[in-house]
Amino acid sequence: MENWFPPMNEQEVNRLGILALAHVGDAVFELLVRARLCADGPAAVAQLHRRTVAKVNAAAQAEDMKKLLPLLTEEESALYKRGRNTKVNSVPHHADVGQYHAATGLEALFGWLYLLGRYERIAELFAALTEE
Repeated sequence: MENWFPPMNEQEVNRLGILALAHVGDAVFELLVRARLCADGPAAVAQLHRRTVAKVNAAAQAEDMKKLLPLLTEEESALYKRGRNTKVNSVPHHADVGQYHAATGLEALFGWLYLLGRYERIAELFAALTEE
């Protein structure tokens, strides 16, 4: 994955707004979910889509964050909290405000890790969510 996008240094990443990090993290998280579902074996595209939507939504991501919080470093926790506390302009109808904020924090964390090139850490955190 390192060849896909050259990591940014911490100064460059920290210049980005928290919602920009969440924008990237949303894509990273969804790609991981989609890849994991495909790794589970063949399935119809409609089934893959339904299973993806069930994992990539505010309510599910808020639950995922509960599992991840004890695993975060101090720096990661601070970044998550910045994302969680960021003012958003709207909240989808299917989510409550708290869930949406927690999901934004999760996405910001994954975007931050990705842009810094901390791919192993992303894999560790995602593995913690997919363990049975």
